[in-house]
Amino acid sequence: MRLKVLFCLLPILIASCTKEVKTKDSLLEHLPPNPALVLKINNLGNFKSELKNNSILKNIEGFAHIEDISNKTQGLNYLKTNKTIVLAFYEVGKDNYDFIMAAKKVSGLFNVDSVANKTVETLTYEGANVTKYNVDGLEMFSLEKENDILMSSSMMLMENLIRTNENTPVDPTLKKLYQASSTDKSATLYIDPSGNTSLLALKEQNESRKNPFSSWVSLDFTANSDEVNLNGVAMAPDSTKNFINLFKGTSPLANRTPSYAPLNSQAIISYTFDDYQIFAKNQNNYLDRVKPTDSLFNTIEEVGLIFLNNEKVALLKSFGTEGLYDYLSSRKTSSEDYQGSEILVLDAPDLIEQNFTPLIKNFTSNFCTILENSFIFSENKEALQTIISNHKSSSSFDNDQGYKTAKASLASESSILMVSNASGIDFFSEQELSPEVVEDINEDDLDGQVFASQMVMDNGFGHFNILASKIIKNQEKNTVSPLFTLELNTDLATDPQFVKNHRTRQQEIVVQDENNVLYLISTDGKVLWTKQLDGRIQGSIQQVDIYKNGKLQLAFTTNDQFLILDRNGDEVAPFNIDFEAGNLNPLAVFDYDGSRNYRFVVTQGSKVFMYNNQGKIVRGFTFTDAPSNILGTPQHFRVGNKDYLVFKQDNSTLRILHRVGSDRIKIPEKIDFSNNDVFLYKNKFSVTNKTGVLHQIDTNGKLTATNFNLNPDHGFYATTNTLVLMDDNVLTIKGKKVELELGVYSKPKIFYIYDKIYVAVTDLQNHQIYLYDSQAEPISNFPVFGSSLIDLSDMDNDKKLELVAKDQDNSLIVYKIN
Repeated sequence: MRLKVLFCLLPILIASCTKEVKTKDSLLEHLPPNPALVLKINNLGNFKSELKNNSILKNIEGFAHIEDISNKTQGLNYLKTNKTIVLAFYEVGKDNYDFIMAAKKVSGLFNVDSVANKTVETLTYEGANVTKYNVDGLEMFSLEKENDILMSSSMMLMENLIRTNENTPVDPTLKKLYQASSTDKSATLYIDPSGNTSLLALKEQNESRKNPFSSWVSLDFTANSDEVNLNGVAMAPDSTKNFINLFKGTSPLANRTPSYAPLNSQAIISYTFDDYQIFAKNQNNYLDRVKPTDSLFNTIEEVGLIFLNNEKVALLKSFGTEGLYDYLSSRKTSSEDYQGSEILVLDAPDLIEQNFTPLIKNFTSNFCTILENSFIFSENKEALQTIISNHKSSSSFDNDQGYKTAKASLASESSILMVSNASGIDFFSEQELSPEVVEDINEDDLDGQVFASQMVMDNGFGHFNILASKIIKNQEKNTVSPLFTLELNTDLATDPQFVKNHRTRQQEIVVQDENNVLYLISTDGKVLWTKQLDGRIQGSIQQVDIYKNGKLQLAFTTNDQFLILDRNGDEVAPFNIDFEAGNLNPLAVFDYDGSRNYRFVVTQGSKVFMYNNQGKIVRGFTFTDAPSNILGTPQHFRVGNKDYLVFKQDNSTLRILHRVGSDRIKIPEKIDFSNNDVFLYKNKFSVTNKTGVLHQIDTNGKLTATNFNLNPDHGFYATTNTLVLMDDNVLTIKGKKVELELGVYSKPKIFYIYDKIYVAVTDLQNHQIYLYDSQAEPISNFPVFGSSLIDLSDMDNDKKLELVAKDQDNSLIVYKIN
């Protein structure tokens, strides 16, 4: 678990600054009071995958106390459930945390049968039976309560649960947020900044302990390979002195501070409100003071902070500058011109802090300039000069690629907006966090990442977005860049391939691992679901629409099953057909005239089984038992208005049949087939033998042979007008030869996308993927790293292609071709 990693960043964002789905769940009531953090996990498998494959969390997993929490939660790796679970962390000693987990009792929830080094014993405490596990030296305690299972890393916490006996009253704010939280995210985090903030690693005397940001905060967790996003709600009762109540009764506005901050700023913070008088009233309540509202600032609608070279610059954006300018002119001691802008030297050092605390603290307003309709204050003149010169050259922070990356995930208007690069995080951590965490942050490499927080006040709720992301760089043309990598639990057993999501019309990825687990993976590298299969998938997965309603299913064979799965990975009845003795070939799917009246062809030895959309054997098909075993996948070709079904047999016979299974073309010549498919090339059925001879049969049964003198393990692929050969390290495309580096090469594969032909081949020995066009010209910036034959598609419908391939033994990689 890397939970504290995330919350080492969360207090920085908090200090500096959906449609509701009702759920009913008793798990929350099991928890003792005052947790440091509550985590509701809706999809355990997806949540583990998101944590495991996120590069940002991996980079900072060595932060203070992370190893202790991570080690104690290792036992949760043996959990397996599709039900919601709740995990709560408690501080049981200074910087020492234990957890309690509550889950519905289901079969196989906690299974350590495969662990050799384990002990299991039963303890009794006040009449309750507690199961104690010691798994590879890690202690876990389990207790059954009603229909639920409670587990903990601490016997002391378990004893507290037993003594309490009755369910614990839940904080009403937490309960409200819990019931309203989304169920379509992998997890939701709940934390109370006004309560136990030890897990946030704040400084001991941090002001946010006295006047916290809010009461409970609910944050939905999502992550892909390069981004962590927390999205949710912060609540603060009217009676509390919480930071977000400063914006109660106001509406958010578009944040303009980034357009005044220099391009090289470390960070910006922007606060907006549409009515200064309401803000001033809230400010008095927050500070517990009685102070007349000063009309001097009536036109102010944004307060900004710009962090530049570890210095702060303050900004007041106004919709009418005359009154405040007159006042500042009366308080100036001198002024000077800099690049056409006036810089005032002020005799009002506490003007900004006094009137805009707690938004601006520890700030001396010695200098001021006016740019357009904004007043900008600084402690040192040089900072204003930098801002003026950058503003004149339109070199502003809103053009920074990190800011653009963050802004793409944020709303256009904010009550609070904070965006920071790595240097800004270093600065903020010095101000807000404990020395141990500051040291960890300083040692870690956060370069190339952006951090952002946004709060939008609406009807008493603070709607939150918190983001940590790898900065998306401007994509130059003719570039190939990794989009994401995804590590599986074990090695890949099949080559990853794209399949269409019929809802989004985008392409997702399917792949199977060595444990026969099938994965469906989203366009941003998240595991959508996993499906345990009994055997290895043979060949490629086919997509079909058996109900003819636009909804696509996945059809395939394993060694001994024919299966069809729906969009959610559930089996589609009656397509779970077992074949005794196994040894199935890859599934063939024939759609004769595009009507979706499919014919599913399963071959087993010499047996041929043809099924219809209802999963019934097609009785009119007579080719049910071949004279010898079928090789590979049967093929269907349509030439003119005629259908041809093609089967290779291991007695060197090529059978070309009618729809009903009788011979359409009889081929007397024997062909010692190579390990390549049959293709329709130049309207001829084309196949190679083991000596590199291309055999072609036209629709009248005439045979021709062309000797290419290829090695027995050569590769062959063809489309209607393009023929490709791979022989040793020589790739031939339409007769044009390309000599590649010495290696062990896969078969070639042809893709036809957006009226362009691509030819792919992979050097499996040196892990290099090559991509060529139809004229045997290499695609720019290839080869790239990869360990399997690729699949190629426009994954996200942006007219730019992505390719997926095996990366390391247990991971896949997706590249974007720009």
